[in-house]
Amino acid sequence: MQEQVIARSSTHQGGKGYSYNPLAQPFLKWAGGKRQLVPAIKKYIPRKYTQYHEPFVGAGAVLFSLQPARSIINDTNQELINCYEVIRDHPDELLSLCVNHEKNNSKEYYYKLRSQDRHDKFQELSPIERAARIIYLNKTCFNGLFRVNSQGQFNVPYGDYVNPTIADPAIVNAVSAFLNQRSVKICRGDFSEAVSTAKKGSFVYFDPPYHPISDTSSFTGYSMDGFGSHEQERLKLLCDNLSDRGCQVLISNSNAPLIRELYSDFRYEIVEVKASRAINSVGAKRGKVGELLIYNKYECKSI
Repeated sequence: MQEQVIARSSTHQGGKGYSYNPLAQPFLKWAGGKRQLVPAIKKYIPRKYTQYHEPFVGAGAVLFSLQPARSIINDTNQELINCYEVIRDHPDELLSLCVNHEKNNSKEYYYKLRSQDRHDKFQELSPIERAARIIYLNKTCFNGLFRVNSQGQFNVPYGDYVNPTIADPAIVNAVSAFLNQRSVKICRGDFSEAVSTAKKGSFVYFDPPYHPISDTSSFTGYSMDGFGSHEQERLKLLCDNLSDRGCQVLISNSNAPLIRELYSDFRYEIVEVKASRAINSVGAKRGKVGELLIYNKYECKSI
């Protein structure tokens, strides 16, 4: 379809009591992260919105690029959401543990920390210890993947990087300030629950696990719960419901036939964009790939 630009939003950057901080940015590497696609995504963000919802927040590239005044963020990945909560509430303690991990970084140390979730004592770790562990594993594992097996155990091999930075204090403190000084509600649950309170004038950005474009391209290790065709169909029906409520909706997904078919009705516009994907276990599959941005066509004028 022909590209139709809605507007580049600047309405919710900064504001009373808070200044937009470019250092508030993703603190993790993330498969499917949207950092390099943010300029394209911003073209399809409404001029005005009352509240921002991101049910699949991931590393938060879009969230941090907007820094909205009011937002609800969510993810089913419990370790990820724990990181957001710890950065909000205990940034200094987290940074201290990350410095210790950085000093001790080695292949042997990596596998020692990785193995913790294979033992019962893992449940005894504090939220701060768990957050520091997952940030360390993320920054030192192969290709920055977050992948767990069917038992929910982190299973990515060591990446063998030279002097990796585990946690940048400037970024962690900026993210903590954003989470504390703006109205950010952090949830952990199903994507439908995360938008249950969305009202007319809200803006919802969905970045779900992408539908595979081939039988061999699916990435299912992000969490123990799969995200198959049924979930994609459920998401589409939810987008219809949000549209009926008067919400602005934007969805990122793969350029798969199923996705094009689901959003082929009159409500939506589909735009293809090219994204660079550096995180893939197969080197030949990294590089520019076609992805879809899908948005509902009408804007809510009376906010």
